[in-house]
Amino acid sequence: MDEDEVTVREQNFHSQVREYIICFLLFAALYIVSYCIITRYKRKTDDHEDEDAIVNRISLYLCTFTLAVSAGAVLLLPFSIVSNEILLSFPKNYYIQWLNGSLIHGLWNLVSLFSNLCLFVLMPFAYFFLESEGFAGSKKGIKARILETFVMLFLLALLILGMVWVASALIDNDAASMESLYDLWEFYLPYLYSCISLMGGLLLLMCTPVGLSRMFTVWGQLLVKPTILEDLDEQIYCIHLQEEALQRRLNGLSAQCNITHLHKELEGIRSQKNKLERRKKASAWERNLLYPVVMLILLTGTAISVLLVALNILYLLVDETAMPKGSKERGIGNASLSPFGVVQAAIEIIMMFYLLVSSVVGFYSLRVFEGLTPRKDDTTMTTIIGCCVSILVLSSALPVMSRTLGITRFDLLGDFGRFNWLGNFYIVLSYNLLFAVVTTLCLVRKFTSAIREALLKALGLDKLHLSNSPTDAETSKHSANGHQKSL
Repeated sequence: MDEDEVTVREQNFHSQVREYIICFLLFAALYIVSYCIITRYKRKTDDHEDEDAIVNRISLYLCTFTLAVSAGAVLLLPFSIVSNEILLSFPKNYYIQWLNGSLIHGLWNLVSLFSNLCLFVLMPFAYFFLESEGFAGSKKGIKARILETFVMLFLLALLILGMVWVASALIDNDAASMESLYDLWEFYLPYLYSCISLMGGLLLLMCTPVGLSRMFTVWGQLLVKPTILEDLDEQIYCIHLQEEALQRRLNGLSAQCNITHLHKELEGIRSQKNKLERRKKASAWERNLLYPVVMLILLTGTAISVLLVALNILYLLVDETAMPKGSKERGIGNASLSPFGVVQAAIEIIMMFYLLVSSVVGFYSLRVFEGLTPRKDDTTMTTIIGCCVSILVLSSALPVMSRTLGITRFDLLGDFGRFNWLGNFYIVLSYNLLFAVVTTLCLVRKFTSAIREALLKALGLDKLHLSNSPTDAETSKHSANGHQKSL
């Protein structure tokens, strides 16, 4: 009996060590990739080692850690779905015994813990540490900046906890809820993270439909459009003449204001000339096949996402088991959650990544967040911190949104399934309805923009700027310039 107990303890010990090693290797890979991404966009500074350089380096490491946690949150559901299908296909394979429910639950709990740590501790610390200079009258240095940072963090914690205490006291005023107000670990942090997840879900609800329609414009700018009833040689010749005329005007002017304006106009003309030359040099399959195929893929992905949400709305109305919920069971690999097996699991994973890319594109397309758009080798650390916080909020809400919208039937694990608002039928139903309606309206507005511009032009109202979309305005401007050049 003693030998059996020792054997079981040894097996549990080795299993725990194996899980820790796997988690460390996965996180190390994500950290390296995140570091390469951030250094690609971070503004280059001098190699001189001073106080600001040390502060920037510490903030860089904290941002890298946060971005790695965000990538882990994005990969949680796909990794869990793939693991479940692998265990179903090879239940007794010796080489995949390490892939079990304990490891999957451990990853979900670690990502939830690190998300809280980054959102409430590391990122505020990085921002305050970057902006700190030390208290007035104290000796300048790293220690003074650290002291000021911790004081600011303490005041911020008091402010947030006070707001959460007041909000929870106003919402739930029964005796049990009043007693839980003094429980920091079991009440405050889960309740606060639940509020943050709801904000992230609302942010995704705002960004994803915009991104789904914006994806067509982004890919349209990256790919070469088909040349139908267009004479590229004539357009290039007209732009070349306009470029020479502007160059002659620049050579004859001396006023600084006029020179600056003409330089910007000349850069725009050269950019348009490069695009036309690229379209001319593109091969026939790239012009006539690649662009329609990509547009068809985008349209299919968007249609599938809207269809899945519509079906989920029907399921919510007729079956209460369609409600998103958390699972504490470790039964990974017992049953497939997809009626069509591996094929449906692959479609679900593709749709998750498609929604993620669309939400990021939509996030940076909104005018409120345009200032956070990273630029290669020219992004400040403050902007990087803002980007990391935004991506962390979006990525942490992605598994919840995917389950709420019915993109997947995989139950949320760990603390992700403990959010209070997931059990509210009206919130979940309203979320699905808003996503379907807003996505449909954005697509209709996108595909009817050309018709609206043509009607406004035919009625002579194209110069009144009735369109609020910057993309539509830019398209109208380019079409007007092309019309003038052809004349």
